[in-house]
Amino acid sequence: MASASAPRFRLLELFAGDPAAEFAGDVAAGLTATPKRLACRFFYDREGSRLFEAICETPEYYLTRAETEILERHAREIASLFQGDVTVIELGSGNAVKTRLLLEALLPARGVRYVPIDICRPVLEESAADLLQRFPLLDIVALAAEYHEGLRHLRGESDRRRLILWLGSNIGNFTRAEAQTFLRQIRDTMTPADRLLVGVDLRKDRAVLEAAYDDAAGVTAAFNLNLLARINRELAGDFDLGAFRHRAIYDPDLGRIEMYLVSTRSQRVTIGRIGLEVAFAAGEVIHTENSYKYSLAEIDEVARAAGLCAKRSWQDAKGQFSLNLLRIEPSPDSPLAQLHNKEAAQRERG
Repeated sequence: MASASAPRFRLLELFAGDPAAEFAGDVAAGLTATPKRLACRFFYDREGSRLFEAICETPEYYLTRAETEILERHAREIASLFQGDVTVIELGSGNAVKTRLLLEALLPARGVRYVPIDICRPVLEESAADLLQRFPLLDIVALAAEYHEGLRHLRGESDRRRLILWLGSNIGNFTRAEAQTFLRQIRDTMTPADRLLVGVDLRKDRAVLEAAYDDAAGVTAAFNLNLLARINRELAGDFDLGAFRHRAIYDPDLGRIEMYLVSTRSQRVTIGRIGLEVAFAAGEVIHTENSYKYSLAEIDEVARAAGLCAKRSWQDAKGQFSLNLLRIEPSPDSPLAQLHNKEAAQRERG
């Protein structure tokens, strides 16, 4: 909890390099690759963040509603696992609407420091202003940073127990191998007392998934096309947004949604600030995002490979989404593991 003389809000920028130069470099590399690609992390400028909030309100996009339902039912149970002051750290915090449920459950019984990590500074500032007004006892240290810079900072937030949040099925933007590696990196910042709460979208019918990423109102299409609009705004591009269309398809074998921008005609695009001219054939695609979906067994497999295990897992009423509270998996010969095995044996005996 902030002292009477300490500020309740601080914001740190931790980008390792120049974000504008990184965007320009990624665009140049991605649009000259075969096949063409743009990284999904660049979706979230201010306009992209606004459009994503609108996506979450569409009837087809069930993910936010399902995760919110779980938090509404179990936030107090999660909060009850923490005694004394706690630091809540959130990777990819966005507008932090769902996080309010956890903060409300934690406060005012204990001091809470909230550390949101997000790539978009204006979104951090706006969400922090709202939270500070809602929760007079809350202390916020916001980090404008990529995930990896944020993770390096986590090691310094160790003066109290920590609840690390990775919500919204953001894990889905990683391949399963990348997800395992990233979870291991988070695990390496954790103590045995810390917990990691991960939201994971579950495998389901193709029609439900494809509708969620291609809503009838075209909000997701506008979100995807905003990548090209951002290149026009920031890199002096001359993309004709009307000459590209949004496509979202589900690959059931890989268990992932794939998002593309499809050129509707043969065309050439100039990006003045990086001196690049790019040719597109009719029907040629730019790959912009993957979103992996998991079975319950796959969640457990990836977590254990990262040295983590589930303390609690919950699903929404329709079984569409899973929220998983993970802890460090103790070594087999540790006292904690021996106690866990003894309790499991007692449960099996009834």
